[in-house]
Parts: sequence; structure tokens; C-alpha cells
Amino acid sequence: MRKLIIPLVLAGLIISCGEKKEEKKEGFEMNRAKKEVKAEPVSEGVPVDMDNKGVGPIKSVTFADEIDTDLAAKGQKTFSTICVACHMAEQRLIGPALKGVFERRSPEWVMNMILNPDGMLKEDPIAQALLKEYNNAIMLNQNLSEEDARAVAEYLRTL
Repeated sequence: MRKLIIPLVLAGLIISCGEKKEEKKEGFEMNRAKKEVKAEPVSEGVPVDMDNKGVGPIKSVTFADEIDTDLAAKGQKTFSTICVACHMAEQRLIGPALKGVFERRSPEWVMNMILNPDGMLKEDPIAQALLKEYNNAIMLNQNLSEEDARAVAEYLRTL
């Protein structure tokens, strides 16, 4: 008989402990389960402004319809020596990707940024927005001549 009672008692305990009834209480309820909330990245963005000529010595630049391949080759040499430390053609690095830069900025602005980054960062709103977007990575003045800057600009047209 004892052998029969012990399994019955154990079965009764298992059945009685198996089901929990949850009571709903009115009022304050605290749920400790973590819910993952993904924040949308806030990007103020840098405006596209083709009328802004920037701050510096360049007041007017006119590109020919055809790319000057000799000038672009000279610009590519300068770019690959100096600019590649911070810029790539199609990918952000320390500075912005430069492919299609003339769809976002005027040629004067680009050349003034090359020749006068200090003045541009102090006075130009687009340069200041770019500085903020790129974690305050300052573009250094490379002391290029206007001819070198024009060659780099011609190379940037080929990207």
C-alpha cells in the first residue's frame, strides 16, 4: 500500500505545482523585460550649395567641356601624394568621398577649400558643417599653388 501512496502523492504535487494562474491587477505594472529600441541616426546633413564660392583667392573657375588629360594626370599625382591620406574617391575616410564633388559644390568652393582650408573652416558654413559631420577632423593646409589646386580639381572631374 505504501508503494501506491508515494507515487500518488508525488503525482498530486506535480499536478498542483505545474499550472500557475496569473492575476491581473489594476494600476501600476512593471515589466522588467528589456525591449530593444533602435534610435534613428540623426543626420543634420551638409547642404548642397552650388552658388557658394567659399572663402579664398578663387573667385571664378570655368571648366572646359572636355577634360584636360595632361592637367588631370598632374592632379592625380598630387592627389595620390597628398590627399589619399584623408580622402578616397567613393568611400568616406577621414574626409568625404570626392567622387561627384562638383555635383555638390562649385569649382570655386572646392579650389578655395584646397587652397585655404583654415579660412574656409572659420567662415564658410558648409565647411563648418563638414567639420562637424567628420568629427572635427580639420583639413590641413597643404600649401599648394593655384596651378596645383586647379590640376587636382581637373582630376576630381574624372572620378
